[in-house]
Amino acid sequence: MKNRILGMIMAGGKGERLYPLTLERAKPAVPFGGKYRIVDFVLSNFINSGIYSLYVLTQFKSQSLLEHLQQGWRFSSLLREHFITPVPAQMRMGGEWYMGTADAIRQNMNLIDNFKGDIISVFGADHIYRMDIMQMVDYHDSKKTNVTVAALPVPLSEASDFGVINVDEDWKIIGFDEKPEDPQPIPGRPGEALISMGNYIFNKEFLRDTLMNDLESQSKHDFGKHILPSIYKKIPIYAYDFRTNKVPGVERDEEVGYWRDVGTVKAYWEANMDLRNIKPVYNLYNRHWPIKTASYSTPPAKLVFDDKGKRGMAINSILSEGSIIQGGTIQDSVLGRNVSVKGNSAIINSILMDYVEIGENCKINMAIIDKGVSIPSGTSIGYDLDEDRKKYYVDEESQIIVLSKKKAVEEWG
Repeated sequence: MKNRILGMIMAGGKGERLYPLTLERAKPAVPFGGKYRIVDFVLSNFINSGIYSLYVLTQFKSQSLLEHLQQGWRFSSLLREHFITPVPAQMRMGGEWYMGTADAIRQNMNLIDNFKGDIISVFGADHIYRMDIMQMVDYHDSKKTNVTVAALPVPLSEASDFGVINVDEDWKIIGFDEKPEDPQPIPGRPGEALISMGNYIFNKEFLRDTLMNDLESQSKHDFGKHILPSIYKKIPIYAYDFRTNKVPGVERDEEVGYWRDVGTVKAYWEANMDLRNIKPVYNLYNRHWPIKTASYSTPPAKLVFDDKGKRGMAINSILSEGSIIQGGTIQDSVLGRNVSVKGNSAIINSILMDYVEIGENCKINMAIIDKGVSIPSGTSIGYDLDEDRKKYYVDEESQIIVLSKKKAVEEWG
């Protein structure tokens, strides 16, 4: 009998390490890749996998996210089991916000019970990747297990930065190590270790029993850090090798098993820059596995001459709908919708979100400029960090300058 699958998307994260891009929005609502939001990637994976019953659990600063879901992720009402429904924190079991990923699911068990499904897929909304989730469900069934954890092989030298999953030869989980100094390699693959992707598949009844037992414990009610490390010795649970997931349309030059946690300014900038080349390691132009998002009635982008005869140019860059490059130069950058760049301005290695306006004779390098910010003519950003620190937020890890939408440049003087 075919599984009835319900997706529970965890989209309530604060995204504190991505500040100031999360100053006014939840992390899943942060724009990405010119025209998308981060949440679009997990939702597209579910829809492309043929899973159409989805609840999106929200919590902190959710207005932007809720508006995006309403604009871009609505099914018709003809099929009752085809839905993408946002679920704000409702405090059904007390006066507390969600205290962890497991607590968020527990507080919404009524939704799971009403759906009457067999399989509950609990996935995060914070990552950039492609995945056929049905392949993971098939693996879960083949192992006859109650829990399957999506896992990504990474070089052993990088594994100490993550929570590592230890497995035996059959990929049964035999241990969890949080940022170990000496991570254990995958059996038969001495140069790699496994890290959790924060995506889980549960059998429904086991999930219910586990969450009720956890309610009585003193844990912090998080799947990855507390619940799964406490049960793997009692019952067999398995890791799923994300590298084995085959998505149609992936080209030879793309990175196998591409997955990015865009939780910091540096990681966010790098993942955007992954998109810009003619042969990117993650290709947005895959018609067989499209990334879906809200659609707007916006005209095409255009490159035009300014009034001095200087031609607008874009090299190794992404330009979204409605953007007009009037005599400016865009290089190795990602531009959102309705961006305006005026004559003789140069944008390099930067991310400009929707409705950003760049005046004439500006020089901008290694910057992220949030929605609706206007840059006055003659502004220089990214060429004198000491001066930049006086006016803007500078991420010290990467030395990327971030202009949040809360304050326009004019307000900083």
